[in-house]
Amino acid sequence: MEKIYDVMILGAGAAGLSAGIYASRGKLDTLILSEGVTGGQMVLTNEIANYPGVETIKGYELVDIMRRQAKSFGCTIKTNVKIVRYQLAGETKEVELEDGRIFRAKSVILAPGGKPRSLDIPGEKEFEGRGISYCATCDADFFQDKRLIVVGGGNSALEEAVTLTNFASHVTIVHQFDHFQAFAHAVEEAKQNPKISFVMESELRAYMGNGTLKKVQIENLKTKAVSELETDGVFVFIGYKPNTSAFKGMVEINERDEVIVDPAMRTNIPGVFAAGDSIAKRYRQVTTAVSDGTIAALSATEYVRAKE
Repeated sequence: MEKIYDVMILGAGAAGLSAGIYASRGKLDTLILSEGVTGGQMVLTNEIANYPGVETIKGYELVDIMRRQAKSFGCTIKTNVKIVRYQLAGETKEVELEDGRIFRAKSVILAPGGKPRSLDIPGEKEFEGRGISYCATCDADFFQDKRLIVVGGGNSALEEAVTLTNFASHVTIVHQFDHFQAFAHAVEEAKQNPKISFVMESELRAYMGNGTLKKVQIENLKTKAVSELETDGVFVFIGYKPNTSAFKGMVEINERDEVIVDPAMRTNIPGVFAAGDSIAKRYRQVTTAVSDGTIAALSATEYVRAKE
């Protein structure tokens, strides 16, 4: 007899793991499938200091705790798989892997997360990994005593810029507006750091170098003046693009490629829920992803029980 899970969770970040914990503890037969590693963006976070009840913890440590919790309740987790087909409509949901395996479930929670947005300017492909980075935790130690540029004006940009000053000799923050979108404490901390300077109302127009990144071209959006700034590396923190392209034409997605959900994390398809950084919402934090995953799992539980 073919196995049909009660709930299949697509994604193993904070939202997916939280959904797995709640669903499996609620006695649902639960499967998590992820095309990446367990943990999503948490794995790339060096230190989490604003998770309630935990003073400070490494991202990978929190991931490991959540993974073990989910498995202790009976949740099955399969990572680094390649999904080639989705069937979300109908009573039984189905996904097919590249190796031909097919998994079926009564309900699905979409929690694919997102990936860093790039600037899409000349030199980007040439210098990715040769001076361009999207993860301070991963690459900061490669830039000991180097000059760096951080692009962005949100919490991630300012917080990571401060982190980078522990390694770099100087960090220049380049931002397209005359103000920041970050919380006041993050802005204040960056402004008080003697190693950080600011280039406002400006955007990068090109990466330049010979084999490795040597300088960038910057345009002042107000004066239209174009200048060059020498640098050893650029860290880009301008948000994440939701990993939702595979679901277009199936669930309702807005102009920002975010899955549209109601307060119960229901999509427009019965039995299909969504959670985490891929849904339409204002704030993206580990805590908000955990909340989304919790709500999605409880809603999926209610859906499955009602069907029974």
